[in-house]
Amino acid sequence: MNFKIQNSKFKIQNLILKITSSKSETNRLLLLQALYPNLVLENTSTSDDSEVMIKALGAQYPKPKTQYPKIDVHHAGTAMRFLTAYFAAQDGFEVQLTGSSRMKERPIKILVDALNELGAEISYLEKVGFPPLKIKGKKLTKSKVSLSANVSSQYISALLLIAPKLENGLELTLEGEITSVPYINMTLALLNKIGVETSFIENKIIVKPKSAIHNSQFIIESDWSSASYWFSIIALSEIGTQITLSSFKENSLQGDFALVELYKNFGVETVFNDNNSITVSKVNTKFQKSFNFNLQSSPDIAQTIAVTCFGLGISCHLSGLHTLKIKETDRLEALKIELTKLGAAISVTNVSLTLEQSENIHPNVRIFTYQDHRMAMAFAPLALKVPIIIENAEVVSKSYPTFWEDLATFNFSVVNE
Repeated sequence: MNFKIQNSKFKIQNLILKITSSKSETNRLLLLQALYPNLVLENTSTSDDSEVMIKALGAQYPKPKTQYPKIDVHHAGTAMRFLTAYFAAQDGFEVQLTGSSRMKERPIKILVDALNELGAEISYLEKVGFPPLKIKGKKLTKSKVSLSANVSSQYISALLLIAPKLENGLELTLEGEITSVPYINMTLALLNKIGVETSFIENKIIVKPKSAIHNSQFIIESDWSSASYWFSIIALSEIGTQITLSSFKENSLQGDFALVELYKNFGVETVFNDNNSITVSKVNTKFQKSFNFNLQSSPDIAQTIAVTCFGLGISCHLSGLHTLKIKETDRLEALKIELTKLGAAISVTNVSLTLEQSENIHPNVRIFTYQDHRMAMAFAPLALKVPIIIENAEVVSKSYPTFWEDLATFNFSVVNE
């Protein structure tokens, strides 16, 4: 379905919006719950990616073990990486992991090589280095492996999450400059919270084995990546406009928490309230007309920031974006194509994006989403400036199923086009 979105005189609101739960935290904790069933989770994400994880981890294996399930993760990259590691360590089980046509183009060789080095038995069913995979679960007894440090943090987290259930734990050496440290720290912090001993010194991560944990309960925080679209809306609004969002922690483990500081540059102030909500307000319009941001630790908000800068008529250079080329789509090329259609002057490399200052935004442009949820949501705030059409708008269900309903709540007109 395609949605035409436009501003219906967006006004100051005094409403609290409940943001969908963190997909990143949910998927890590779902895997840990599969390893430690007495871990109780509250406020799990309702995103497509998390639903895929729940279904896969709850798969019933037929007996005798001569026939095994084929699990389709669709577009869920996190699920593909995490489940690859999980099933590799399930001794005696065999499974096939597949996904969408785009998933079959997303590399997984680095993770597969590391797992096979630990003693796993994983093979490729089609193109070498890419899903679909055939995984024969083994008891992984080796405990040392090295990995390039500048890869997606999901490869690293996948190994760390299964590490406490390995007979000898895991010693993981990261070679080179580390990418997305906040997401690695999130994984280690979640392990620590359930009683797993870890250390992260220089480029070496050690996770000690732990056969069982005490009964444990975890309340999952809302998703900062999903909140970023509301920060963009406030940035593009008049002074005095504000929204209250829940539930967020001032000591969040999520890498995209960085947007609180980043959006100060666009005149947006964030106040943490006593009830775990935040109030996000537009407080000024006097800010620089050019910015340089390194988003290596929070690449998922790159699309939102690029669109925000375009909407504000300012220039920006965004670096640290090398992981964006292997996401749901090549996000750098997708941004270049769609922003150019709107009138932007933009250039990209394999690792960066440069947007020139622009005063005009073309109205009624059709934004193609490339099966990428973040493309749909990142461009939606531009409706504050001009009417815009989002094609295949349903892709938001991957991470934020209620996005369009929430947008309509705040006086945006969202209609089928």
